[in-house]
Amino acid sequence: MRTPHRMDPRHRPPDRSEAPPNPYDELGALDDSPLEEFFGEGESEGTADEWTDREREQEQEPEWSPPVHRCGGRRRRGRFAGLPLAVKAVVGLVVLAAFVTLADRWALLYAEHKAADTLEDRLDLAAAPEVEIGGFPFLTQLADKRLDSVRVTVPDVAADRVSLAKVSATAHDIRLDADGLTAVRGAHVPRLDGDVLLSFADLNRELGASQVKFSGDDRGRVRARGTLPVAGHDLRLRARATIQRQGPRGIATEIGGMRLDIGDLATYRPGTRASDGLHLTPRASADLARQTRKAKALLSVPAIVRRLGMSETAVREALSDDGRLAELTGSPRFARQAQSLNLIDLALDNPEVLRDLGLDPDLLDALSRLTGPVLADRLSLAFELPEPKHGEVRLRDVRVEKDGIRVRLTGSGLAVG
Repeated sequence: MRTPHRMDPRHRPPDRSEAPPNPYDELGALDDSPLEEFFGEGESEGTADEWTDREREQEQEPEWSPPVHRCGGRRRRGRFAGLPLAVKAVVGLVVLAAFVTLADRWALLYAEHKAADTLEDRLDLAAAPEVEIGGFPFLTQLADKRLDSVRVTVPDVAADRVSLAKVSATAHDIRLDADGLTAVRGAHVPRLDGDVLLSFADLNRELGASQVKFSGDDRGRVRARGTLPVAGHDLRLRARATIQRQGPRGIATEIGGMRLDIGDLATYRPGTRASDGLHLTPRASADLARQTRKAKALLSVPAIVRRLGMSETAVREALSDDGRLAELTGSPRFARQAQSLNLIDLALDNPEVLRDLGLDPDLLDALSRLTGPVLADRLSLAFELPEPKHGEVRLRDVRVEKDGIRVRLTGSGLAVG
């Protein structure tokens, strides 16, 4: 008989008659103290005074603030202090040089303005000159009472009948008579050079009265072209002027080639030569040969016949026979002789003949008084610089340029003030 097998109580099967445990009961049986400790209820134990002390300590704790990372003044000074000594010295010298240069330029501008006002007042100029003081630095020159150079430009200088457009001069090695910047009593100029410009635009305004225009030609001469009113007639004017020095400070002009055209009828040249006077133009002499009335009026004056070199017999036949008149006046010899006839000589004695030729006797009378010197004086470009009280100024090298007449000047031993 087999002995029954005993089972290990640990492996005993559950009793199915017992009810299974309720999980909610197990949860309810758990001790609440760990949860209370987790939520901090355990720390709530204590007296009310202890809790008030804790709250007071928490309220007295300072609030949190972000850390400050700004650099202090000591660190900023430390950066500059950390630079090498040589760099500091260079920076200081640059700043000092800038202030010294600014002061020097300010003193220079003040001195230039003061010198311009002084020259305008003492030389009685119409406009203030431009003054440029050369050399650098200026303050050291002033302390030494010496200037390297001073350039002065004076516009619109009156010189006799004309105005000089610009006078520019540069003085060298000027010695100052001064006590400081604001007490300059005068200056001594041992050497000076510059130039004078006589503008054609000024000549046109002052001499030509907007009717005669001056210009330079390729031969270094001045041409005058325009119109000249004479006895109510506008005559075309042509002339040329040669410029030359006259004395140490003057400019002279020699007017030549003067010619006044009375339309296409006649040309007047003032002077004493055979070609001077009032003469018919080639076109007018050709018209005279074709017009019987004008030819008879001319040949009816014995003085004119003698001047033409014709025989009185041939002239009487021509005046009585138109065929002989056409034969006489149609020859080339008659046209040349008519052009050589000086009508000015006949203006007063035979006004009716000149009127028949189409010439105004009043005009011819005015032309007879408009001699070469009178006309040349109206076109003269001469001028002379004023003589300085101390020293000497001379004009040299006269040149005719596109814009005007330029003359170089030199000076020595001059004094201002």
